Amino acid sequence: MTLIAPSILSADLTHLQEEMDSVASADWVQVDVMDGKFVSNTSFRPSVMKDIKTNLVIDVHLMVINPFAYIDECIDAHAKNITFHAEAVPQTVDRKTLIALIRSKGAQAGIAVNPETHIQAIDDVIEDIDLVLIMSVHPGAGGQAFIPEVLEKVKAVKQRIPTRLVQIDGGVNAETAKRCREAGVDCLVAGSYIFSSQERTQAIQSLRS
Repeated sequence: MTLIAPSILSADLTHLQEEMDSVASADWVQVDVMDGKFVSNTSFRPSVMKDIKTNLVIDVHLMVINPFAYIDECIDAHAKNITFHAEAVPQTVDRKTLIALIRSKGAQAGIAVNPETHIQAIDDVIEDIDLVLIMSVHPGAGGQAFIPEVLEKVKAVKQRIPTRLVQIDGGVNAETAKRCREAGVDCLVAGSYIFSSQERTQAIQSLRS
């Protein structure tokens, strides 16, 4: 079964507990953290989830230039997955150190690649990682159109590491979700498609099948 991860970037943060309750039929919840440096926009800190009650897996996507500085806060916010960007941590030694740090804290480690980044750019750690996040839009803002060419990267990753999770984020809706599933995506991240829906349980189900 395809995992569904609503992104709270599109949620009403003034009523976050209620928003989380409304997507309880999903599997994960993605927390997009932006520092205004790696991407132009800024967002909330991981601590936004600290006091939220949910059974969903908290999946933190760090769009920041120094992910090392956020790991403890992610763990305090009950994160089970922490994903950093390949473009933000280009050196192999730093990537391996960061992966080890995340795992030492009890979380799974993921690496994200932007639409223009080739999969070869993560060859150095692809065997070490738990999750690969393929960005299907340019990171930093919601509501962008899906970039279909990235599905070739999904196929390449699944061929290389078939037992690891591949996640996709950006422009996901019922139509693009079908193409993602066919390409082998394990986890679909969707923000505006889910949170703009009046029937969120139905919207989540439409992404599964």
